[in-house]
Amino acid sequence: MRLLLPALALLALLACGCPGGSHKRPYPEPKVEELLGRIAATREAVGSFSADTTMDYWMNDQRVKGGVLVMGTTGSQVRINALSPAGNDVIADLACDGTDYVFLDKNKNCQLMGPCSKETIAALFRIALAPDDFVQLATGTTPVIPGATGTVRWDAKAAKEVLELTGDDGRTQHIVLDARDGRADIISSEVKLADGTQEWRIDNTDYTTVKDVHGLPRRVPGKSRFRSPGEKADLLVIWKERALDLELTPEKFQLEAPGGLPRCQ
Repeated sequence: MRLLLPALALLALLACGCPGGSHKRPYPEPKVEELLGRIAATREAVGSFSADTTMDYWMNDQRVKGGVLVMGTTGSQVRINALSPAGNDVIADLACDGTDYVFLDKNKNCQLMGPCSKETIAALFRIALAPDDFVQLATGTTPVIPGATGTVRWDAKAAKEVLELTGDDGRTQHIVLDARDGRADIISSEVKLADGTQEWRIDNTDYTTVKDVHGLPRRVPGKSRFRSPGEKADLLVIWKERALDLELTPEKFQLEAPGGLPRCQ
């Protein structure tokens, strides 16, 4: 009996799929095209969001952690309000209307204006995120490199699918996702240039199911981290409250620059 009990315990440990064990894929092996289709469907299902978050980010060469209100829609429209750690006053306001942006730094009493792009976001917040990428960050999905083809393998230890993709332009992408029950929960997504240099990486944790404004269930992360190469080039988001697929009028992404303010350095 003494020998039998340890053996039974070992069998129970393997059966439960406990950490450190090996997991069998609990469904038929999916094709690359099927998983990419799930990612695309998840990405296209929600076209807008509004969120109350806590962000840890860089601004004005300083590490800042505090409340940030953010909303966005596809079509390069995004609004970011950084709140004062001492209260709910807006200390920085960025509005991208789909073409141009206005940025107000209320601490330094200065402003910036120009075309809204990934470079705009990078210059202000040290993260190379295109405006449309904020929607994907909020919904836990990922951009996929154009012309992506590749392979899929099962990570038995993590119980996750791993996509290894190559695009038309020579870039590669490594995606880890939870595909159980028809899901496409993006655990991580990393894109590298043709020379192997990292372009960006997204990591998501604490997935949960929330309902959008139409009452439809959506899988979203509780925490997201976006990184791009270089010092001071990362963003950590803790999602507190989030509304998905709501109607956001163009006026919400417009900000009038007050006259007389100097240009921010």
